[in-house]
Amino acid sequence: MKKTLVVMAAGMGSRFGGLKQVTPVDEEGNFIIDYSIYDAIKNGFTKVIFIIKEEYLDLFKNSIEKRIEDKIKVDYAFQRIEDVPISMDIKSREKPWGTVQALLSAKPYVSESFVVINADDFYGDKAFRKASEFLDNVTQPFTYACLSYEFGATKSHYGSVKRGVLELKENHVHSIIESKIDYENEQFVARPLNEKLEFFIQEETPVSMNLFAFQTDIFPLLEDYWSSFFKQKQEILLNTEALLPECLMKNIKKGKIKILNLPSESIWLGMTYQSDLEIVKDKLRELKKQNKYPIDLWG
Repeated sequence: MKKTLVVMAAGMGSRFGGLKQVTPVDEEGNFIIDYSIYDAIKNGFTKVIFIIKEEYLDLFKNSIEKRIEDKIKVDYAFQRIEDVPISMDIKSREKPWGTVQALLSAKPYVSESFVVINADDFYGDKAFRKASEFLDNVTQPFTYACLSYEFGATKSHYGSVKRGVLELKENHVHSIIESKIDYENEQFVARPLNEKLEFFIQEETPVSMNLFAFQTDIFPLLEDYWSSFFKQKQEILLNTEALLPECLMKNIKKGKIKILNLPSESIWLGMTYQSDLEIVKDKLRELKKQNKYPIDLWG
């Protein structure tokens, strides 16, 4: 079956100090997203949609699109701060409204089952293979998959990170708690972003890195959540985001959806901080030496 890759690339990269989405990670000038698209094409994806801020369009067209335009269909969706369902003063808002808005901005371009990822994360070939196989075989509506990683494989040596901490029941996701995770007193402390009590996790605790496989019936659920999100007081709205894991949690609790947990069995690479960049470069260089990726990715 045809499958689409949806890439969330409108983030600001505040802790990194720049646009991680378009930071070169190898000697050939490729970005992390090049590797994800390479793995997606290898596993049967025929279209990629970049969700970006509109001012980044020329940058994407003149860099990554030039490298891939003859290998996969490319579309763009714009995530705009002003695209909200109510009338409100947004002058003080500096960044988009979160991952729910991001996916809804891509809806007009999605006509088939899809995988969503972050632009600045490396997920690995096995993760894309598992996601592709899931979409090829899923038959029940409102049934999705989360490709999970052990937290220890995703931590940074240079500071706190944000992860969706998973609670599983058998092989399904029971809850996703978006949390800021710190290492304190030789323990990993997860502090939920929604003000729940902090808790401890282990290196082997499964976490979500925003790699999900969805059918198109997810969109009405996203629209319902997006509308309800804006029923909050405006002073709260201006400082919060509509997060995909929160939407999924709400619908899991209502029994509307099922999310299969699929351990990715892949390495993960990412750049929360500038200091992470050299680690990513070294690991990708090693993967090329092991012939996991060609030296010239798009040659």
